[in-house]
Amino acid sequence: MEDKHKGKVHLQRQVGLLSGIALIVGTMIGSGIFVSPVGIIRQTGSVGMSLVIWLLCGVLSTFGALCYAELGTIILKSGAEYVYLYEAFGPIPAYIFAWSSTLVFKTAQMSIISITFGAYMAEALVSSDCGGASPELLAKLSAVLAILIITFINCMSVKWATSVQNIFTVAKLLALLIIFIVGVVRIFQGYTDYISPSTIFEGSSSDVFSYGIAFYQGLWAYDGWNQLNYITEELVNPYRNLPLAILIGIPMVTVVYILVNIAYFTVLSPVEMLSSSAVAITFANRTLGPMAWIIPFFVCCSTFGAANGTIFAASRLCHVAGREGQLVEILSMVHVRRYTPTPSIIFTAIVSILMLIPNDFDTLVNYFSFTAWMFYGLTTASVLVLRVTHPDWTRPIKVPIVIPIIVVVASVYFVLAPIINEPQLEFLYAALFVFSGLLFYFPFIYLGYRPRIMKHITIFLQLLLEVAPSYYSTPEEELEEQTKS
Repeated sequence: MEDKHKGKVHLQRQVGLLSGIALIVGTMIGSGIFVSPVGIIRQTGSVGMSLVIWLLCGVLSTFGALCYAELGTIILKSGAEYVYLYEAFGPIPAYIFAWSSTLVFKTAQMSIISITFGAYMAEALVSSDCGGASPELLAKLSAVLAILIITFINCMSVKWATSVQNIFTVAKLLALLIIFIVGVVRIFQGYTDYISPSTIFEGSSSDVFSYGIAFYQGLWAYDGWNQLNYITEELVNPYRNLPLAILIGIPMVTVVYILVNIAYFTVLSPVEMLSSSAVAITFANRTLGPMAWIIPFFVCCSTFGAANGTIFAASRLCHVAGREGQLVEILSMVHVRRYTPTPSIIFTAIVSILMLIPNDFDTLVNYFSFTAWMFYGLTTASVLVLRVTHPDWTRPIKVPIVIPIIVVVASVYFVLAPIINEPQLEFLYAALFVFSGLLFYFPFIYLGYRPRIMKHITIFLQLLLEVAPSYYSTPEEELEEQTKS
């Protein structure tokens, strides 16, 4: 093995259970809980049904994560959906996922979170009369600055990145704790008109498709439940810590989201919530008086932490796809001293910054959301496929078969619902973009064509960034290496 891996390095297992939980919780809790309640109450029509949607989104996310826990403990490579699709369905679906995620899904998610951070920063700067610059420009500049800082941290050290994640996760939980405590005080003061059992379901929508849209809004706030599977190779004792972090992190977020929503309704009526562009800010302005600034500050912390977790995970997808030969070789390389996938981190950051340039990129992302659920469904179906094709594999976690079936059925609904409810050509364009990756797959991956100039570019970047080719090492192989040394 030593000769085979001579001159190569691999990612180190530096992420423990606490940091794993922080990555899940810190990435899931971004801006969604501060904004999404408006979209959910608009679609459901009642407080009770909105809380039901929040609960069901948490249950569905937990089911999906449990399926990923089974996959992550039998396939111990980083890359989440990419490696699972590769094992279950072959290289083409895996490549299409890597192509779509690298250029749209993950980078757009990073951009959206960063621009939300930038918007709150811009609001603070404009209110301070910062040079008369436009809020939109300040928001984008703040977003770019945040991405650059996060990129630097992630390139320098995995420990730095996980420490930032831990700190900002505590900060956002503290913000939500403040909202919850205020809500409890309001309940004891008798402000229970909108959460009373006798009125809580009044005005519930009877439109089935409206609940599908409400699910989209809620699931955006829960997005990130699969983040830990992207860094399995860096997780200490993944057999134990991967499922344990999932079983602690996602139910924790679900409980927090429901309690915070109840707190919102002790202050705001459904009608007042619908007129608010930022529910948490309106809540703070009405209850915290001169200390209301603390919630926008914590929202900035929340989005910064979520952006850090997003680039930490997304860069590993680029890294693994490059290592499998499905993206350019330089993306597979790891820094020789810091053991960070520096090229893939920088690449993810560059694409994320480029996506900040257009003003309506979030509209484009909405049309790609249905394809994201296509990949979630396919990945969950991998649980069923691998049980048939590899029944002899040891499965430390084996979920009841009904769970992946529920997630697959839900995924089919989320793919088809927006197309049936409101068919638009943009959905076709999104699908065409996803499958256009095949135009690059066949000449460069299947036939193995490599332009000569790529070799020179790779060597130049390798020397510039001080990176070396990497290899995958199982926990057992790493333990054997440590024993020998």
